[in-house]
Amino acid sequence: MSDQPELSVLEAIREALFEEMGRDERVMVLGMDVGRLGGVFRVTRGLMERYGPERVVDTPLAEGAIVGASLGLAIGGMVPVAEVQFLGFTHQAFHQIGPQLARYRFRSRGRFSAQVTIRAPFGGGTRTPEFHPDAIEAQFVQAPGVKIVCPAFPDDAKGLLLEAIRDPDPVLYLEPQRLYRSIRGPVPPGDHTVPFGSSRLVREGKDVLLVAWSAAVHLCLEAAGLLAQDGVEASVLDLRTLVPLDVAGLIAAVEQSGKVVVVHEAPLTGGFGAEIVATIQQEAFGSLDAPIRRVAARDTPYPPGSMEDYFLPSVRRIVAAARATVEY
Repeated sequence: MSDQPELSVLEAIREALFEEMGRDERVMVLGMDVGRLGGVFRVTRGLMERYGPERVVDTPLAEGAIVGASLGLAIGGMVPVAEVQFLGFTHQAFHQIGPQLARYRFRSRGRFSAQVTIRAPFGGGTRTPEFHPDAIEAQFVQAPGVKIVCPAFPDDAKGLLLEAIRDPDPVLYLEPQRLYRSIRGPVPPGDHTVPFGSSRLVREGKDVLLVAWSAAVHLCLEAAGLLAQDGVEASVLDLRTLVPLDVAGLIAAVEQSGKVVVVHEAPLTGGFGAEIVATIQQEAFGSLDAPIRRVAARDTPYPPGSMEDYFLPSVRRIVAAARATVEY
């Protein structure tokens, strides 16, 4: 039995914010409804009462202004943690994230860092309205200078967020909204950090490797359980961070089976799964025993909630792709 408290993903994120704001008086939280309401998902509930309205700031509905203000605050010596209510809304802030926030260290020739963390819920499975579930993380991979973090478990949710806030460069911290309250797990109390660029093998198996991040990791774990009933041993690799990517950990996992399926919630074409495939082809081509398959969302605009199950990657589709890969 673990003596660590069992927390949900939401509770682990909240604990990280409380602890880091207590540890470092420069840390502040800003975004729409983060203060008095406690955030649209109540992640930041209680922060304003503890740390006051000067460090927990309700902003207008203006994503570009939230990110732009965060950059200015960071240049001025603060450590802002900005909330954009949903990742799909970052389209309204991309002109601040890519051309401004991501480049400021380079633009200033190292005189200023941009120590900003942007928290953004994303992902499907909750029947949310248009723009709320979009998985557009791959678009930010094309903004060099921004690190991209995608926790899938409560302990990583805390450890990666503390690491993000302390990182001198901007970090896009993506929160899987379908997992906020649906899973629980032990979370180390106190100062627990998880280094970027360190993947996590969450299940071992010799026949096929399932690679995923965020909520898709749990789809892969469920698929691996079903495959095991048929005698197929599937391993599951949680990438944890897309930028930086743990290439060594990825290749080591690939070499164990030589057969790979990559799973993500973004549409197939141009998704980060394609970068995973390219990396494996370059670094471990000799270890591959079958073509790499991808299971992703359909190449269509995000549909109404009633069609979400067909649009998103499913356990059934992952199982079918894994079986086809093993039998190749």
